[in-house]
Amino acid sequence: MAENKLADLSMDFAVEILKVCDGVKGHYSIVNQLERSATSVGANIREAKYAHSKSDFISKLQISLKECYETEYWLELMQRAEILSDVSLLLHNCGVIRKMLISSISTAKQNTDK
Repeated sequence: MAENKLADLSMDFAVEILKVCDGVKGHYSIVNQLERSATSVGANIREAKYAHSKSDFISKLQISLKECYETEYWLELMQRAEILSDVSLLLHNCGVIRKMLISSISTAKQNTDK
């Protein structure tokens, strides 16, 4: 159940990022980086669903977590550079996904140790 919620949240988040980026003029390299990292979060969550092993599952979620942190960086950079004016909701949603990923990774690691 939580994985479906995580997959749904990450998809919704990626869609919002794409919509926001669509309105940005110039700064194509930064926009590209933001789009790539934000969409990679959900892609790796989706890949984890069909992992070959528990360690592969954890690895995919860890990659997703790294992409989540990268996405936060690009959002903060774009806000500081005044490319985007208010990214607080996007940062909040990214934080929610990040916390869920951390929890999922922790649970998966605990279940591996048993």
